[in-house]
Amino acid sequence: MLTHKGARITSVTPQTTVLEALRIMADQNIGSVLVLEGNEYQGIMTERDYSRKVILKGKSSTDTPVAEIMSKDFPTVTPQDTVEFCMQLMSEKNIRYLPVFESGILAGIVSINDVVRETILTQEETITHLKDYLHSGR
Repeated sequence: MLTHKGARITSVTPQTTVLEALRIMADQNIGSVLVLEGNEYQGIMTERDYSRKVILKGKSSTDTPVAEIMSKDFPTVTPQDTVEFCMQLMSEKNIRYLPVFESGILAGIVSINDVVRETILTQEETITHLKDYLHSGR
């Protein structure tokens, strides 16, 4: 999946304000940012974190650092994990993002949209192969 979508990582520091993180997310039309201290993964801030931990708790987006609301307990995957495994993990945990680590180093992030897109591509390839097989048998 990372090959298809690219391994570009959008990140902020734990000290970044929630408002600035939201601006970055809006500018890039994404629903989450990874939180890094230097090159070290600290967590992920999602739109869900914002709505549940800032808005519902009456905090200020301009004063609250990302570190106060980020999720630290997201499961992680590796590039070798299957699309099916990622989909199952996302469903079981009710999450939309999975950080991807290769040999302990952050390699990227996949979203539920990436998983769905990859599933559709795989199904389209299967259909094409089946059609080719059927047409070659005539």
